[in-house]
Amino acid sequence: MEDSVPGSWSKKSALLAIAVGGLIAGALDLTQACILFGWDIPLSIAAGLIGPKALHGGAGTYVLGIFLHFFIALSAATIYYAASRKLGFLIEHPLVCGLFYGAAIETVMNLIVLPLSALHAKGPYELHDLLQGLLVHMVVAGLPISFSIRRFAK
Repeated sequence: MEDSVPGSWSKKSALLAIAVGGLIAGALDLTQACILFGWDIPLSIAAGLIGPKALHGGAGTYVLGIFLHFFIALSAATIYYAASRKLGFLIEHPLVCGLFYGAAIETVMNLIVLPLSALHAKGPYELHDLLQGLLVHMVVAGLPISFSIRRFAK
């Protein structure tokens, strides 16, 4: 019965597109970060909200970091979905747009989110780290989000 309601399928497909893209991007990004930087990365993410004391936190702080990470990934997917409703080329060209979106995610994190976080993290950054961050986020965040939105959003 629900599927016969006008707009019901489009609302479900929007949520599916955002969930699939955000969860895949979040899982890939968190996995690569843990592999590259160690399995205490969720503590660093939580420290962005509650400060340096989170770096020595326990299981609750670890879970908070994971929650925050997926909240950010799902927010990024939501923003891409909303933009795709007005900018059709985001759906038509998911490869190029996804790569640029991943670079934009990394840039916003480095220039806005991290400096405003409780850690007040800001440069100077080394070129190697900047390039690695850009390339990783282009592939593991931007592409899953753009292809998910293309595949599932109606």
